[in-house]
Amino acid sequence: MSGFDEGMEIRRKVLGDAHVDRATEAMTDLDRDFQNWITENVWGGVWARPGLDLKSRSTITIAILGALEREELALHLRAARNTGVSVEEITEILLHVAVYAGVPAANRAFKVAKEIYEEGES
Repeated sequence: MSGFDEGMEIRRKVLGDAHVDRATEAMTDLDRDFQNWITENVWGGVWARPGLDLKSRSTITIAILGALEREELALHLRAARNTGVSVEEITEILLHVAVYAGVPAANRAFKVAKEIYEEGES
């Protein structure tokens, strides 16, 4: 299996078919090469490595995105449902963000998490 094919398989497993289908449909000539690169190198490269399971990679990604206050945090909080990360574990991850990256970053991450988990309840 190619890096791209494996990447697409993992990307779909983590982010879900609906998200990947929307992202694929939204590609233009401007970002097609970038999207293909992400699929092959991020999903098919790093996420496909055998050293960590998808749940571990998911928790690390949530912590990093929370610490850096990146917009992709919401995407990966939604994806946590697919990787087996519980709401309780999200709380623990974001408490670590508060200690090691600062309260403002964690405050923002908790706000995003609350929005994500409230939308999942409806």
